[in-house]
Amino acid sequence: MAHRTVELLAVGAGPANLALAVALEELAPDLADQALVVEREENVVWQRGMLLPDALSQVSFLKDLVTMRNPRSEFSFLSFLHARGRLDAFVNLGSFVPYRSEISEYLQWVADSLERTRVEYGRTVTSVTPVHGADGEIDRWTVELADGETIGCRYLVIGAGRDAHVPAVFEGLPAERVIHSTEYTQRIAGVPAGRPPRVAVVGGAQSAAELFGAALRDLPGCRPTMIMRSIGLNGYESSKFTNELFYSSFVDEFYDAEPEARRQLLAEMHRSNYGGLAPATLDSLYRQFYQDRRTGSDRLGMITMTDITGATTDGDDIVLTLTDRRTSATRELRCDLLLLGTGFVREMPRMVRALGGALGLDEIAVTRHYRLETGRQGAAACYLQGVNEATHGIADSLLSVLAARSAEITEDILAHRAGRPAGDREPALAAA
Repeated sequence: MAHRTVELLAVGAGPANLALAVALEELAPDLADQALVVEREENVVWQRGMLLPDALSQVSFLKDLVTMRNPRSEFSFLSFLHARGRLDAFVNLGSFVPYRSEISEYLQWVADSLERTRVEYGRTVTSVTPVHGADGEIDRWTVELADGETIGCRYLVIGAGRDAHVPAVFEGLPAERVIHSTEYTQRIAGVPAGRPPRVAVVGGAQSAAELFGAALRDLPGCRPTMIMRSIGLNGYESSKFTNELFYSSFVDEFYDAEPEARRQLLAEMHRSNYGGLAPATLDSLYRQFYQDRRTGSDRLGMITMTDITGATTDGDDIVLTLTDRRTSATRELRCDLLLLGTGFVREMPRMVRALGGALGLDEIAVTRHYRLETGRQGAAACYLQGVNEATHGIADSLLSVLAARSAEITEDILAHRAGRPAGDREPALAAA
């Protein structure tokens, strides 16, 4: 079984760890030379399952991987546009928000442009094991890959994202008939041809609305119905005052707040990221419904204030039991395909929970600088990216704070190395 060691291993080549790779190259080139990013896919694609042709990013192009930290960086989105010969055309658009596919192109360009930090594709991590020294401290981490190779590292950064949320009520349905938004573009072409399908789209926010529109485009003649628990579709809360809570400088204020204040902030900010739609999406969807009603097509459906309390199959039909939240009345809805805009589970990803179990942790917590609280000091450290909303604010999983956060993690690693030099531990690490 092959084994090698690196100083820093980052799991996942998404925006978080690519921002970290850029920070390493610019702030700690010696550490960048000893760093590796592993990605389970064969390339870098942002929001792979929802990379729809006309979908726009929800944040300014200036909130790329580096500009808010270093506006002169060669890894900026503007540098990418210049390298691709599209800077004039993009400026002429007069828009702060690029297409989602363009952000994805930018991320791959950054990965290809790194000179010191290596990125390896097709590398699926199956487990992470802490390795303790004779004194009981954590000396390093051993990461196992799907092909059996193991990688030893002193610093581990997990930025693989949260797990998709598939409500338990759907677990007994045939997998080929249920598509979560994270898999839409990969799987929609596999829907059997034949009569136009009846499609149930579950959810009441941006991803569900995008799935609804995509089904109309990709499944000609389909009859889609949106089902949601809310009273209807709402726009994002996006006032300029609210948007100040997405500043990287707000992280300190949120982190230092009392628990009750944090809960209030997250509750009041929910519709700024999770419970709403972009204005253009909302307007387009309403116009589609207007035209459907005006022409009498009766093709599009929307069911509000409703829970899906049962899901089974009857022959070729998926049969959903719908319970009205206002009256508790139930009825059935038959469909051929389920599209889930149900977001992500709120708990830590499986990989992080498994690591917490291996460390004997009762809860997963990080320091202000995103270092995992292991309950003991050691020569090694682990950092978590994009899963710390409860302690670092609602922007934690978004592009908004990547540039600043990557610098904070880099600086914390450098400080940790200075305070905990490898010394005589280094031979043990290299020989693991």
